[in-house]
Amino acid sequence: QLQFVESGGGLVQSGGSLRLSCTASGFTLDYYPVGWFRQAPGKGREGVSIISSSGDSAKYADSVNGRFTISRDNAKNTVYLQMNNLKPEDTGDYYCGKTFPHMYGGLYEADFDSWGPGTQVIVST
Repeated sequence: QLQFVESGGGLVQSGGSLRLSCTASGFTLDYYPVGWFRQAPGKGREGVSIISSSGDSAKYADSVNGRFTISRDNAKNTVYLQMNNLKPEDTGDYYCGKTFPHMYGGLYEADFDSWGPGTQVIVST
């Protein structure tokens, strides 16, 4: 089965930090751009960040730009999301998915696949 396994979520106070991990299972990651998405309670899934297959380029949603950093270690088949200065509105389930190199740049959920079960982030005030 081709999917990601996300980890690293938890409960953190506003202003705190978390580092999420997303490890590929059943496939080699280095060909694919990878995106992080999140889903707040009662809302749809929104794109947070995307990183190119080589890791030399990344894009961020305006809501997280300057606070979150995406990175990858292809040797470990893993993508990371470092989240600093967390806010209560960052609360949600975080997922990662892969897309094809020619589709790099957008954060449209329909363009990604191999979703994992997600990891929950709760930011308290």
